[in-house]
Amino acid sequence: MKSSEARLPVRALAGLGATQIIGYGTLYYCLSILVPDIARDLAVSEQEVYGMFSVALLVGAFAAPMSGRLADRWGAGRVMATGSCGAALTLVLAALSTGPATFALALTMMQVVSAGVLYSTAFTAIVQAGGRRAQTSIVHLTLIAGFASSLFWPLTSWLHARMPWQDVLLLYAALHVLVCLPVHLGIARLTSGAVMAARAAPSEEARRPAANGKLVFLLMLLGFAIEGYALSAMLVHMVPLTQALGLGTAGLLIASLFGPAQVASRLLNLLLGGGLSQSRLAVIAAVLMPIGIVILLSTTPWFAGAVIFAICMGLGSGLTSIVGGTLPLELFGRQGYGSRMGWGTTAKQVTSAVAPVMMSISMAGIGVHGALWVVMAVGLAGAGAFALIPLVSRAPDGPAAIPS
Repeated sequence: MKSSEARLPVRALAGLGATQIIGYGTLYYCLSILVPDIARDLAVSEQEVYGMFSVALLVGAFAAPMSGRLADRWGAGRVMATGSCGAALTLVLAALSTGPATFALALTMMQVVSAGVLYSTAFTAIVQAGGRRAQTSIVHLTLIAGFASSLFWPLTSWLHARMPWQDVLLLYAALHVLVCLPVHLGIARLTSGAVMAARAAPSEEARRPAANGKLVFLLMLLGFAIEGYALSAMLVHMVPLTQALGLGTAGLLIASLFGPAQVASRLLNLLLGGGLSQSRLAVIAAVLMPIGIVILLSTTPWFAGAVIFAICMGLGSGLTSIVGGTLPLELFGRQGYGSRMGWGTTAKQVTSAVAPVMMSISMAGIGVHGALWVVMAVGLAGAGAFALIPLVSRAPDGPAAIPS
């Protein structure tokens, strides 16, 4: 069977979904529950722990292109299997940390290896093994992984009520070895064979050129970077923002709508978005948050307006996760997909790491309303970058260069 006609087995997709839930749950979401006790035991402030995490995210962002190149060369499954071992090791190192320096180092290493086990590499595995149905499988995967926070926030709270944070991290390290590693080894058998077959007889789809490829690639990275900044700026500050706008304790309820809306957007796209180009979907995803901000600012402190804002945020974020994997595939095909995913991840993660600090400075300097208008304008700029892609890709030019 040709690789372009292959189909990712349902059990493999379900396994990947489980590893994404575990990956995001143990490498990201659990920390917000554990930070108070981590800060106490390390004799630092909670803000310092979050600062360590921001630096770790920034450093980890630059590992994504290398992970993508390795996935293109050796198969994404092998990279994910190696990443599972690395994730387990870094969680153990974090649990055994004796001071702020060793914990910060473990946290940084954790985010470096996360590039090999999370979305960008998982999407590459789907593209390598999933053939023509890869785009649909990517949507399925984001739908499954969307439950990571819903599962791991309460799970981490329940575990932490019964054991110290060090034991929680050790237990999560075991999950990577006992659950994720076997799944990724199975995926490796699929992707390695697909990579070898593609090298021997590359399909027309895999070799498809992109018109004005270099410019399209840069516009795509710009759109991803701007979206990453806007989403991160809003998500980190969502509760204090809504409270500052006069919504009081309702801010927590409003923020809680984000997760369900995010999952709902992926489900709606799965059911209704089959005929929509990914370039158009990228514009829709990017414009939803600016629309939500305008509604929030125009109606505050009206509760219903804030609810619509939170839903728009969740819908936009959910679609953004899909577009991050499907847009490079639509524009450039399968050849070099891993490397392009790596650079897209770097663009998003770098701006996401600096956004919370910049948002704090903006709120302090021009106030909450002014800061929100700035984010709204930034979000529209991201939508504009995506909207330009179909326009500049009409005249043939050549394939996009992949940074080395």
